[in-house]
Amino acid sequence: MSKSLSQLRFFSVISIALATAIFLTACGSSDDNDTEFDPESSLIATLNISSAAFEDGASIPVEYTCDGKNTSIPLRWSDVPGGTRSIAILVDDPDAPAGIFRHWSVYNIPSGTRSLPAAQANTVKLKDSTRQAINDFDDVGYSGPCPPEDEEHEYVFFIYALSEPLDLDDDATALDVSAALRGKVVGTGSFSGMYARR
Repeated sequence: MSKSLSQLRFFSVISIALATAIFLTACGSSDDNDTEFDPESSLIATLNISSAAFEDGASIPVEYTCDGKNTSIPLRWSDVPGGTRSIAILVDDPDAPAGIFRHWSVYNIPSGTRSLPAAQANTVKLKDSTRQAINDFDDVGYSGPCPPEDEEHEYVFFIYALSEPLDLDDDATALDVSAALRGKVVGTGSFSGMYARR
């Protein structure tokens, strides 16, 4: 994937995310304690996230997919902006037949963390305050790429620097995590990998 195409996809996804945040705010609770997300007045920093396992836009190694060991991918990222109190990482398949499919939601990563090793346990509670939600396979933690036969899908890794930790129950779903991000994002970034089963 070219750098310009990767940047175009990143900004397109950010635009969709902002539109979704506005929609969720409009349709959410009318409780005065809810924090509304105002993209016009919000300054969102750009974060760099990558993996030692593959380059941005390249093929994801089989060991991190349903055809291999299905273990989580090692990740690393740049410094986060001031005011960051936690970090969240989401992995989505935007090419799934029924729409965006969430493969991983890991959140409440301590703000001083700059990497996640491969093969995270499939448990709600990880090291320190880090937590994992239920993915769209209805499993806790990471489930790797597993597209239909002979289809190549893109898998996008998003990172969010947050102004506060997410207050979620242990049975939180991907949708719960997405909703909880609203109004808390102070920095974001993404990269992607490709995978096809053959």
